[in-house]
Order: sequence, then structure tokens, then C-alpha cells
Amino acid sequence: MIYRLARPLLFKIDPESAHTLSLRLLSLLQQSGLLKLIASSAPPKPVSAMGLDFPNPLGLAAGLDKNADYVDALGSLGFGFLEIGGVTPLPQPGNPRPRVFRLPSAEAIINRFGFNSVGIEKFADNLRQAHYKGILGVNLGKNKDTPLELAANDYILSLEKIYPLVHFATINISSPNTQNLRNLQAPEELAPLLAAMHQTRERLAQKHGRRVALALKIAPDIDDATIESIARIAVAEKMDAVIATNTTLSRELVQGLPHADEQGGLSGAPLREASTLVIYKLARALDGALPIIGVGGIMSAEHARDKLNAGATLLQLYCGLVYRGPGVIGEIVSGL
Repeated sequence: MIYRLARPLLFKIDPESAHTLSLRLLSLLQQSGLLKLIASSAPPKPVSAMGLDFPNPLGLAAGLDKNADYVDALGSLGFGFLEIGGVTPLPQPGNPRPRVFRLPSAEAIINRFGFNSVGIEKFADNLRQAHYKGILGVNLGKNKDTPLELAANDYILSLEKIYPLVHFATINISSPNTQNLRNLQAPEELAPLLAAMHQTRERLAQKHGRRVALALKIAPDIDDATIESIARIAVAEKMDAVIATNTTLSRELVQGLPHADEQGGLSGAPLREASTLVIYKLARALDGALPIIGVGGIMSAEHARDKLNAGATLLQLYCGLVYRGPGVIGEIVSGL
């Protein structure tokens, strides 16, 4: 109820400013013990995947807390797990503002952040100060100026820095806002990248005495042959999960709406069916070899069930939080 009253005011503010303001208010409520005023409790619905035991299958998608500034507050909302970031090895400003656009009538968002990041050193420092005890993942990206042929070095460096602090790391090769990044989904690029990440993880597991899971995040804008090759390579290179999907470049379902022609990735309700279809095809290509984390357009328990029925084991939420508020977390988990 409180979020329904606050949303019209937040939606009058520039989206990126409203995003920051919302997170700061969330943090203040958490620190003061008043977070229950806007959140609803999520019942236990345990799920095991990636060698981890989740209290419920609904997690926070990457992109909401890019710099690990609000881990404790977000961790108090009832999510079964958090994924924070994306983070790059070196600090970078991302693309110029404005770079986030709401499409309220479609319950959608277009962003072209471009991996704005404080860098892995500051990011890791922020994580060390958090008190969240739940399952935590981090989304890894490459710096804008890193040539594609050296991308593995960026992912490896970041994994080394955050390895002792997280339960899983996501190799993000599907953001549409870093030039040519999606080219890493091609088999000739993907296989050596994932092999390098697997080898790095094995070395770090021996060093730290613990195993961090590796997930691969893919785009919705891929054909069946690419889905099949991604599945084959992910299994061969011993990934622990595939996250489907990132944002889409398609504008088919939002044509004519204000901001629909803005460059960037489209997320929210218009992505729902496309991401669910990729999950369905990916599940059949994987044939149970790896779990799928389904994300894209989940606004209700019904949408969440659709993704589970398509083959997902875990789920993630972003736009649903923006348009429906923190109470949607408990509503979705209760409805599963």
C-alpha cells in the first residue's frame, strides 16, 4: 500500500535519480527496523541448485545494486538470493545520462547504462562491510576499452577479487550496452572463455577451500542453433547454471510508445514471452544437465510459474520490483 502511494511521486523523477532515491530510502527503513512497512514476508520454499540451498526460488536480478551499496537492505526483503553488480575490473562511468527510460503503460524499462561501475576493488570493499548472510551472487562484466580477445582477463581478475565473498559469479556476455559483447556468445569465443573461467575457479577453489558456482547469462535475441551451442559448451566447460535472459533489443511490443526508440536493452513485461521461450528451448537443449535461472518480465506468481513450467529452477526479479513494489516478492513466493 505504501509503495502504491509513493510510486506516482517516484515516477515524476528522472528514472535513474528515482532509482538511487528508492534504494537510499530502503536502506534507511532497514536500518531503522521499519522495512516491514513496505515488504511482505516470503514463506519458506526451499530449492537446491548449483550446489546451494536456497530458502525460496525468487532472487534479485543483477543491475539494481550495481556497486554493492545496498546489500543488507535488499537482503531484508524476502528474496531467496541476491545477484548484485554488474561490476567491471576498473572503474568506468558508463554511458552519458539520461540512460534509463520508463515505459509505464507497458510496464517496461529501457536502459543503456553501459556497465557504470566503481570497479572491483571498491565493490569488494563494499561487500566486506555488508552483514547479509544469505546466498549472494555477483554479475561480472568487461571494461568498455578491453578488446574482445582479452575479455577473459577481465572476468578472471574480477572473479579472483570477489571469490571469497560470494556464493556464485555470473559471466555476463549478453549486455547489449557494451559494444560487441554479445559476440562472446558465438561458439568460437564462448568455449575458450568458459574454459578459462572454469580453470580459474578450480585454482581458486583449492586456494580458498570453497567452491563458488559459475553461471552464464545469455541474451533473448538468439536463434535455436546458438541456444544449442551455448547449452553444449556450458555443460562441457562445467558451468553450474545458465541465466536466461538479459534485456532485448527488440521493440516489437512497444512500438509507438514514448521512449520506445531509445537505444538500449528493453526489460519488463514485453520481454516476458521471449525470455520464457528461450528458457523452454534451453531446457530441452540442456536436458537436465544444468539448472536455469529464469528472468524477464515476472510481475506476478502466474508469470513466475510460467517460467518454472518452461524449465527454470530459480527465478529473478527486477522490473517487477519497480512497478509492483517490494510487496510483490512475498506475493510471488506465496503463489508458487
